[in-house]
Amino acid sequence: MSKHNVTRRAFLKTTGTVTATAAAIGPGLYLGAAEKTGNDKLNMGIIGAGNRGASNTGGVSGENIYALCDTNPQALEQAKSRYAGAKTFSDWRELLEDKQIDAVVISTADHHHAVAAIAAMRAGKHVYCEKPLAHTVEEARLMQEVYAQNKGKLATQMGTQIHATENYRRVVELIAAGAIGPVTEAHVWCSRTINPVDVAKLPEQAIPEGFNWDAWVGPAAMRPYNTSYWQGGNLNWNRRWEFGNGVLGDMGSHLIDLPFWALDLKHPTSVVSEGPAADEVACPSWQVATWEHPAREGNVNWTQPTKLVWYHGPEGMKRRSDYLQPLVGNDTEIDKWGIGVAFIGENGVLVADYGKLVLSPGDKFKDYPAPTNKIEPSLGHYAEWIHAAKIGGESLCNFTYSGKLIENNLLGNVAHRVGKKLVWDAASGQVTNAPEAAQYLTKEYREGWSI
Repeated sequence: MSKHNVTRRAFLKTTGTVTATAAAIGPGLYLGAAEKTGNDKLNMGIIGAGNRGASNTGGVSGENIYALCDTNPQALEQAKSRYAGAKTFSDWRELLEDKQIDAVVISTADHHHAVAAIAAMRAGKHVYCEKPLAHTVEEARLMQEVYAQNKGKLATQMGTQIHATENYRRVVELIAAGAIGPVTEAHVWCSRTINPVDVAKLPEQAIPEGFNWDAWVGPAAMRPYNTSYWQGGNLNWNRRWEFGNGVLGDMGSHLIDLPFWALDLKHPTSVVSEGPAADEVACPSWQVATWEHPAREGNVNWTQPTKLVWYHGPEGMKRRSDYLQPLVGNDTEIDKWGIGVAFIGENGVLVADYGKLVLSPGDKFKDYPAPTNKIEPSLGHYAEWIHAAKIGGESLCNFTYSGKLIENNLLGNVAHRVGKKLVWDAASGQVTNAPEAAQYLTKEYREGWSI
């Protein structure tokens, strides 16, 4: 196994700034130099054609589905039946060599996301990548860096579909309008847990005919084939650190997106995580991670440091309810929110999920007027990216914005694995108080699969 060949300086370099979406509410797209007209179809390369990949392919099916890639021949055959004219591959590295491909959609296991996306950007292709954007903190920083080098030439988007919906916009508008006053805390949760990983290294099975096991393992350490490593998709492989990032890495991409957007968060200064004892193989079944974000200048809604807290699993849900229920009283029953975000401000609490929101105390807010400063409706989650790829500009979840979000989230997993509060220096890309954390900020890559 060889270490990746990215320089340390490249990781430590900061990646510029993203427009303050909450502070400057307005259109998410700008027009740049067009390489295609709006009527031209992009040649799409699909990396990961089954499961989530099939849904993402449907989202861009108005374009030309030019190439399909999957390590599983059954998934590839099913996709080919829908897009008969498409070329087929079982290794995304070969797909990226095709110069006719304009854009790629990446829907693999987490450990391929950044490796494939960075290779695609360097090959001059627009990139849509499923969440989470990266498998390590270093990869999240590199995604921002490589995108910054290609900004204005390439369009990027992370698969956070909820960012395009109306309810998230209403929440951002209310926070920006100061409905609950300056926000000092944001609490985010998902009731999902992680099933135990009973066997670290599974016994060898015969590789099914046509299955490209070498390509499925990709950047991870090679091991003998066993169907149970991958069958069942995200809820299976995502339990293992070598392939996934657990519930925080997965669902945190959707849910922590809301406070990141509404509060214009960038980089935390510290993070600590509580949960079961760290396991070298399995992600935690429950977790309570707490980040501290510095005050933001120039807006009355975050003049103080912001505490951002994540909860998942049964114990996490209990702690969430114990803390939040007294704050909202009879206005809502927190236990009935399987996912959600609660903003705590000086003048009240705002609780939201994908489709609803509650302001508390209810009597105070029953006649609260809707903010007049509206965020424009999205063109559509996929349409934003396609528009930017064809006409120029950025989607809202471009890799500058989403890279910082995922960097924040994955630092929570690093804190869990280290078992202590970490002080994060974003400018240098270092944990300054725990040298042992460095091993979890990055990873080793199998030969032939380095960034």
